[in-house]
Amino acid sequence: MSLDHATVRRIAKLARIRLDEEEVPRLAGELNAILGYVEQLAEVDVEGVAPLSGGAQMALRMREDEVTDGRYPDRVLANAPERIGDFFAVPKVVE
Repeated sequence: MSLDHATVRRIAKLARIRLDEEEVPRLAGELNAILGYVEQLAEVDVEGVAPLSGGAQMALRMREDEVTDGRYPDRVLANAPERIGDFFAVPKVVE
């Protein structure tokens, strides 16, 4: 599949990306290279490969919920613009 310049302009318009006319040929080449790679992936033989095989199917180890203070209040608050004790100081937002 090859994208022409009109299609590239339409994609840019749908994505709300402003393109100068001199950018269209370069972007068309880049998009065509990406589509060529996707076409190569479509040619891969996946017969016998279980769908979604990988780390996503691993069961997560359960742990107890434990409320902590993070154990490092000074490091956590080191970048705070303002603090009061071990808490972030923020402007009042409710009247």
